[in-house]
Amino acid sequence: MNRPCPVIVMAKAPEPGYAKTRLIPALGRAGAAALADRLLAHALEQARVSALGPVDLCCAPDASHPAFQRHAASPVTQLSEQVDGDLGARMLHALERALTGHDRALLIGTDAPALDAQRLREAADALDMHDAVFVPAHDGGYALVGLRYPMAMLFDGMTWSTPRVMDDTRARLRAHGLRHAELPPVHDIDEAADLAHLPAGWLA
Repeated sequence: MNRPCPVIVMAKAPEPGYAKTRLIPALGRAGAAALADRLLAHALEQARVSALGPVDLCCAPDASHPAFQRHAASPVTQLSEQVDGDLGARMLHALERALTGHDRALLIGTDAPALDAQRLREAADALDMHDAVFVPAHDGGYALVGLRYPMAMLFDGMTWSTPRVMDDTRARLRAHGLRHAELPPVHDIDEAADLAHLPAGWLA
């Protein structure tokens, strides 16, 4: 797979009380924000090391946070801002933008540290033979989506942040006759119980 494949990293500003709020009871506001910052740096590093193409750091609530500005210093990383709307609207807009001028694009969040550069390359390669690719999450959602062209039907009217997201996505893919690939599932780091799946030493 030699053609460029943009990698979008959707991220919240690692601000205390804004990012990783479900981890605040376990880590405190500052601790949860510090972990969010580390997850952000890891996701961007893997996106860059994958060498698939340009990296789009898609920011919320805007691109002004110092962490975002720091990462923008990388020559392969550009900043954009998430649009208003639910998660589906924001993801679709980012993918539509990336697919303008490219025949494939990947989108990830910052919650799954197991998404490494090799997994990103495997996802991009899967788009040679499939319309879409996903890395499911063990909580029932997904940690990566890759598309060859915009597919609004996968994002409109979805009930996000529920254990049925991946199952509902599979049903929509079948209903539209789309070919998709799935790579092995990963763990999202959302709640205190998920901290067990962090790489060793991350909370030291």
